[in-house]
Amino acid sequence: MSRSLKPAVRKPAATALPSPRPPTALHLHARALRYFDMIRRCGSIREAARRLHVSSSAVNRQLLQLEAEIGMPLFERLQAGLRLSAAGEALSRHVITVLQDAQRLSADLDALEGVRRGAVEVVCVEALTADFLPGVIETMAARYPGVRIGVRIAGSAAAAATVVSGEADVALGFVLHRSAELRQVAVGRFALGALVHPSHPLAASSTVAFADCTRHPLVMPGPALSLHWELAPLVAACKRPLQVVVNTESLELMKELARRGVGVAFVNGFGIERELRAGQLRHLPLRGAPPSDLGAYVRAGRVLPPAVDAFAQVVAAAIEARAASA
Repeated sequence: MSRSLKPAVRKPAATALPSPRPPTALHLHARALRYFDMIRRCGSIREAARRLHVSSSAVNRQLLQLEAEIGMPLFERLQAGLRLSAAGEALSRHVITVLQDAQRLSADLDALEGVRRGAVEVVCVEALTADFLPGVIETMAARYPGVRIGVRIAGSAAAAATVVSGEADVALGFVLHRSAELRQVAVGRFALGALVHPSHPLAASSTVAFADCTRHPLVMPGPALSLHWELAPLVAACKRPLQVVVNTESLELMKELARRGVGVAFVNGFGIERELRAGQLRHLPLRGAPPSDLGAYVRAGRVLPPAVDAFAQVVAAAIEARAASA
């Protein structure tokens, strides 16, 4: 008696739904990361394409592929442009690290025979460009002639933000508030002082109080300068009405107005070196004023490429020497 065998029943295969891959499994490519980073910086696909020297469609295609792989949008599409989404913010932190590590790898290979090549992007406050930074660059050029240095000018807060975003390697400025996203590689303290023409009534004094200065016309720094916030407690405590001739965020204008005797300006000793040597101005330390902290900053957690590390060491030595002679 034969047994009847029931035919095997095949269950239909379930349709697999794509699930987001964990971040460690993402196959992110260098081109996509570079394009994403440029879109992040520009806030526009068209402008990113212009800077990358490719078509807008190529940039948009890379972005769409990246968003498809991650499984969520990286930018909010607004009428005024593109803004990072929460996922985009998370990816941007990863991208900054990846791109800077790639630069470091290239520099490390060069460093096997010493610091022969490399590039350092510096962002600094205007006051340092008259004397301090030229001295640093002169030293770098003598020691490491193959290292290219790029310099941009910005206020202290903007300079710090530029390093955090990965758009620059080193920030030089008078940063008032420490940030966990920045690592301080050097700092020096310098006296805040009144800047006057040698013929000014205050010029014979070795130091002055802010109250002494308020008896004369003043040239006050604008809020984009750290000087403004350093002076704020003195201004708030002053009971005398201030005779403000001009508010400005230009060190050159403040210096020139003081040189012409128009008013008393306030600076921390940087950007006026030539005029002091020529006897055209006097810098009088302000009694009771907080010191200005000149710092050099890099992104926290970053392993510095040899060229950037060399620049940081030269800057640290220059700040230390300047503070010792102040």
